[in-house]
Amino acid sequence: MRFSAFLTTRSAGPHEDRAVMNALVQHAVDAERLGFDAVFLPDHHFTGYAPPASDPMMFAAHLAARLPRLHFGFSVQTIPLHHPVRFAERLNLLDQLTDGKILVGIGSGTTPEEMIGLGINYKDTPQLSVSNLEIVQRLWDKKTDDEPVVFDNGHYRGSVVSRIVPAAYSPQGPQLMSVALRPSSTQRAASLAQPAFIPAFTPPVLDDGAPLRHLRTYFAAYREALEAAGHPQELVDHALSWTTHTYQHIHVAPTDEQAEEEFQQIIDLYQTAVEREHTANKAAERLSGVELGPVHDARNPGWQRTWCLWGSPETVTEHLREVADVGIGNVLGAFLGGTLTPERTEWGKRSLELFATEVMPRFRSR
Repeated sequence: MRFSAFLTTRSAGPHEDRAVMNALVQHAVDAERLGFDAVFLPDHHFTGYAPPASDPMMFAAHLAARLPRLHFGFSVQTIPLHHPVRFAERLNLLDQLTDGKILVGIGSGTTPEEMIGLGINYKDTPQLSVSNLEIVQRLWDKKTDDEPVVFDNGHYRGSVVSRIVPAAYSPQGPQLMSVALRPSSTQRAASLAQPAFIPAFTPPVLDDGAPLRHLRTYFAAYREALEAAGHPQELVDHALSWTTHTYQHIHVAPTDEQAEEEFQQIIDLYQTAVEREHTANKAAERLSGVELGPVHDARNPGWQRTWCLWGSPETVTEHLREVADVGIGNVLGAFLGGTLTPERTEWGKRSLELFATEVMPRFRSR
């Protein structure tokens, strides 16, 4: 099994931005020192959700110069927010700077506030996501002497006469990752030998508290499609090794009792942050002509069992053995979620250390 740290936390205002960014840099340094395989970064704007998430590619390039052993993932890049040419160029450059060690999760949308701030109507995001990806692939495939790539999808337009520079480091281009939720996205990931994010829920219910049931269903469908696609075994093995299950919060403490007490305080901090962000999102919904419903309640036990992992090293190990038995290749978890108070920072450091030293070694030889 592989293990990855999710670089997420919250800033409550401009006075916290610098400290939060420094904390996330140190968190990545600690993850590398402790033997994690990768760090993943989100793509978010305006809300204070992880300040470096306003440009995760730039942040990944900064980290890559310091931490060359790590892979750098994105969970996820919001495709409609990126001009196709800049997306293709920047990912190729980052693929070169990391010697091919990037994993690019792709998605269609987040919140109306983030969309309208960058000139995108939330209602247009599904179509823009599909068309942007098609344009990006045409740009990556183009040779210098080919006919120009001309595109106009109603929002982004351009004509590329020569080629995307630099070329990617990886022979097949930057490694993309899809979410294996819908049959179409599962089939696309499998046909291209892409790793996938495996959901622990089935819409419209996002918090039924039975993540393993959903993991087994979606992973089985993905693996069956991947193995039926006719790829060489090394491509299948590579895709499965990075197929990812994500936890919004991982918290490890010496005992289950201590972990429970601290975890519920972390959730209170997290809930305060998402409710603050929800206020801005509701204003953006009115401007966008959509209504997405109430904010989720992280204090709900079903949400916690679906999205979180907490307990002593023994309890966390027991749960992850079930995840490993499903076939998941990469466990991605956030150790600093919520508002980053000094106490929260210390808990996150200790949790990361305990997870790396007392949980991860039990899965390295599996």
